This record gives sequence, C-alpha cells and structure tokens, in this order.
Amino acid sequence: MSEAAAPGGATQSFQAEVSRLLQLMVHSVYTEKEIFLRELISNASDACDKLRYEAIAKPELLGDDGRLAIRLTTDKDAKTLTIADNGIGMTAAEMTENLGTIARSGTRAFLDKLGSDNAAANGLIGQFGVGFYSAFMVADRIEVVSRRAGEVSASLWSSDGMTGFTVGPAPEERAKAMSRGTAVTLHLKADAQEFIEPFEIERIVKAYSDHILFPVELVEGDKTRQVNSASALWQRSKSEVKPEEYKEVYNTVAHQFDEPAMTIHYRAEGRQSYAVLLFVPSNKPFDLFDVHRKGRVKLYVRRVFITDDADLMPAYLRFVRGVVDSEDVPLNISREMLQNNPMVGQIRRAVTGRVLGEIETLAEKEAPRFEAVWENFGAVIKEGIYEDFERREQLLKLSRFRSTATTGWRSLAEYVAAMRTGQTEIYYLAGENLDRLKASPQLEAAAARGIEVLLLADAVDSFWTSQPQKFDGKALRSLSQGDVDLSAIALVSEAKDEAPAEDVVAVLAAFKASLGDAVSDVKASKRLVTSAACLVAQGAGPDLALDRLLQRQDRGMSVKPVLEINPAHALVKAAAKKQADGQSGDVADIGGLLLDQARVLGGELPLDPAKFAERLNRLVARGLGG
Repeated sequence: MSEAAAPGGATQSFQAEVSRLLQLMVHSVYTEKEIFLRELISNASDACDKLRYEAIAKPELLGDDGRLAIRLTTDKDAKTLTIADNGIGMTAAEMTENLGTIARSGTRAFLDKLGSDNAAANGLIGQFGVGFYSAFMVADRIEVVSRRAGEVSASLWSSDGMTGFTVGPAPEERAKAMSRGTAVTLHLKADAQEFIEPFEIERIVKAYSDHILFPVELVEGDKTRQVNSASALWQRSKSEVKPEEYKEVYNTVAHQFDEPAMTIHYRAEGRQSYAVLLFVPSNKPFDLFDVHRKGRVKLYVRRVFITDDADLMPAYLRFVRGVVDSEDVPLNISREMLQNNPMVGQIRRAVTGRVLGEIETLAEKEAPRFEAVWENFGAVIKEGIYEDFERREQLLKLSRFRSTATTGWRSLAEYVAAMRTGQTEIYYLAGENLDRLKASPQLEAAAARGIEVLLLADAVDSFWTSQPQKFDGKALRSLSQGDVDLSAIALVSEAKDEAPAEDVVAVLAAFKASLGDAVSDVKASKRLVTSAACLVAQGAGPDLALDRLLQRQDRGMSVKPVLEINPAHALVKAAAKKQADGQSGDVADIGGLLLDQARVLGGELPLDPAKFAERLNRLVARGLGG
C-alpha cells in the first residue's frame, strides 16, 4: 500500500505473518464469502455497544447524535461497499493495535478492562481481528476511517492485506463527514461484485444479522431504509412476549407457515449463558425425512447468526426449529470447529434434555396436544431409542404406541399397569401396515389369553426393537420372533392348549422335507388358535419386518423363516391323514399352500405365484371331486 493512500501515514508491517494467516483463515475458518458482512456488522454493533456503555459515565460522548445505527452504502462506479457506524470509534493508536495483528481483539481487551463479572459486557459481540480480516475474501483493498468519540482528529488505516498497512490522518473531507465512529470501505474484487447489489446485501443481512439490536440501514441513492428487524426476541423475558410475536419469529426463523405446536423459551445461566427459543411445528416439515437428517436449529453468538448446521439437536429431534444464542461461544468459530467445541457440546446436551423434558410435561398435562405432536413426529423421536443410549429409558417412557387394547395411543407405563397375572414380558408385533398387523395370525394366542400386544407399524420400529429393550424391568418381546410360550397366562376364550399328536409330528416332518430350503424349520405353533400357519423369525435372527426392510436396500441377510403350523386346524389334520394314507403329493401341495398363505398374511407375495395358482387349483379340484 502506497503512502498516498494514507496522507502523512507511515507504512508498517503486520505484527504477524499476515499472508500465511490470512490464507489459513480464509480457507479453513471461513467457508462462505458472504460471512464477511456478518463480521463487519458485528464489529459495528460492538462499537455501538461500547459507546452505549461508556456514555453511561460520560453522556457527552453521545452529543446530539444519540441514535446508534449501522449504515451500508454502495458505489457501483467505484466498486466499493462501506459499512459505517456511529459507535465508539478508534484513535490511530487503537487502529494500529486492533487492526495490525491477526486475531487481535479490541473487544477482548475491552472485556478484560471491564472485568468478567460486569453485566454490561455480556451484550458485546465480535472479536475485532480475525473477523475484520474476513473482508479480504472479497476485497483487494480496505480503508478504515475512524474517529474516537470525544476526540478531535480522525485517522485512516489502509491495507491490501499482504504488504502491510498504513495509518495516518484521514483526508479532511472524509474527516469532516464523520463526527465519531468507524467506516470500513471495501474495494471489491472482480469476482465479488454481487456484494454491491442492494438485494444481495439485504438478503445477507436478513440471514445473518437480522436480530442485531441496532438498526442496519441500506443507502440507495438518496433513500435510506432499515433492512433488519433489530430485535432479538429470544433475549427478552418470556413474560414480555406476546403469542403473535412468537408466531412471527417462528414463521421467519423456521420458514413454516403453520402455528407452532410447542414454544420453548428460556435463558440458561451458570457455567454458560445462552438464550433458547425453539418451536415444534404443527405440521410435518417437508424435509423431515431427508436422508441427511439435518437439524434446523440456528446458532447465534451474541445475537449474530453463525450457522444452522451446528447439530444443536440430535437427529431424532430434527423437527425442532428455532434459535440458540450463546454469550460464550467464540463468534469466529467455523462449522468444522463447532463439531468438537466443548461449549457447543454442553449446550447440545442441556438443550436436548430440556426439549425432551418439555415434551414429557406436555404429555402429562395436555395429552391431546401431545398426541398431535406424536402423530407427526413420533416415528422420528423413536429413532433416538436406537441411537441415544443415554436417553433410551426416557424416550421409551415418552413413546406412544397403537395396541390391541385400545383405538388410541398407549404408553408403556399404561401397558405395564394392565398386564395380566402371570405375564412377565411386554409383547409387540412389528410390521409395515397397522391394519395388516391387527389381522395377523400371530396375535391369536395372545388374544385368547387377553394379552395386550403393541402394534408397531413405523419403519423405525424394526430397528430399535432389534436391540434388547426393557421398560420397568420387563423385557419387550416380539410375537413374530423365536419361540413364544404364553401357557403361564390363563386362557380367557374357549381355545385349548394341546400337544401335537403323533400324526401331526409326522406331517410336520413331511412339510419340512417338501419345502426344502424355503424355510429354516417347520414347527407346531403355540401362537395360533384359528389360523392354519404363520411365519416367524428364528430366535437368534433379525425380525422378519427388519429383514424385509434391509433386503429392499440390498442389506438384508435373507434369513430363512420358520413356518409354524396350527396342529388343531382342519387343513393340517387333513394333511396328517393324507400323510398316514401315503398321499405324499397332496401333503406337498398343502405344505406349499400353507407357506404361501403365511407369506400373503405377512404382506408378501407367494414364492412362485404360478406354482401357487397351480397348487391351489389342484387342491380345489380334488376337493370338488374333479
């Protein structure tokens, strides 16, 4: 930078290897160019906050200009963008100190001067240093004119970010135009000309700095208009906020047009300080089942938007929308750093716990509202049972299910309270369709004993039930997997428990021989009362519903099922008689028919539809005397 750029100023070297650090900062810390505007507006807001604090003791610093604001001005001919504020400003020495070293923070020094326990410091944002230098992503030259509040002279700092910088008296015309504050003028690079366009500037301000508490004004010719809302509603007390204000923020922040089903607004104090304003939508967001399962909670730091990709909520709470505004997380933190930042991790754990606690409270006090939430998001919340071991018990308690005992939702606590004498396990049946589950033959033995069965029809149910689960000391047990013995529970119907007769044992062996590797085994069933057959999973293998889901993704293990036969069914008894009479062809046809029938009842096609039709036609023709 030439001496002419800063009349009377001397060229100085940066106090750090600026070129190397700038390259590292641009490529590693900041991944989006437009962030520069957020950083400069943050610094301007910081300067206004400093002046507001110092003016408490020295009101004369404000003079006749008590309205603090940030002004953005473009010059298409000069290809410049200027970010100006009427805040505290800087002396030449302060400009050298604060802008001469990468990562030097005037704000940090100010906070240290105030003392960490001073409440006035809590509203300050920005780290004047690294944030300021993000502007070199879009500018090949930066000029900063600043006048400290209460000072006579104004100074000009100028640099290309590579060869050093100059500091000297500001040109008279520019000095007269500034009674106090700072104006940062960016000479934009050829590939950054979009940042001259008013609509692009307004978009960035609304995305990143809408809730900066000072007005951000955009100058267009002889017109000036405010482009931010200048109100961080989440920083206000809950008692001060009206429902319609919550809805306005919800619609803006969440990009939803419905009413929020839940609003969670609080401030956390202690080891960390942060404000939380979260919403649960009334309707399912369009991206609820996006394969990336991204959260949509925005992270702010001292009212400045950082990212909506900080994973502040676990994936199973991705339907939650809103804002977390931290007072402690570094403003210039990158998305990559967020993943491993301990402060963010603590916020994530605490906020997750609070959200689940609020949903639990809703379930206890306002069941109809909770059930509406569960209808929309229950399938997503249950992902946490599979993924979040730490909160598994809490999520099981929160979960609601359809069951054979009621048409409404059922909690596990309600299920356990209604268990029958002699019952020690919680029984469930997983599948893909609620109506098909209700008609499943695997429910028959439980129904004969008055045992309630949970009907799990969400795809995620097949995953979380694949892990051993207990609630209130009672294991969850699938009726479609392994051997199920309900004999310890008394019958409430006229059905009887009967051991298979010798001829039935023989026909089971014949079925197994004729079916070959289509099944892993053929057994007499203790689940069936009126149906002839059903398919179940082996005791050590995955449930059939899970294996079917995985097979669709070419991830299934193709484990052969077990065919269970009802020894008391007329078709099975007929087959046993034909086996005793040596009619092996009919026995093979009946065995194949029972397998295909069980597949159809489970929601699958027969193994070979053509053979199924042939077999069925033969048996019907024989029965009709053909």
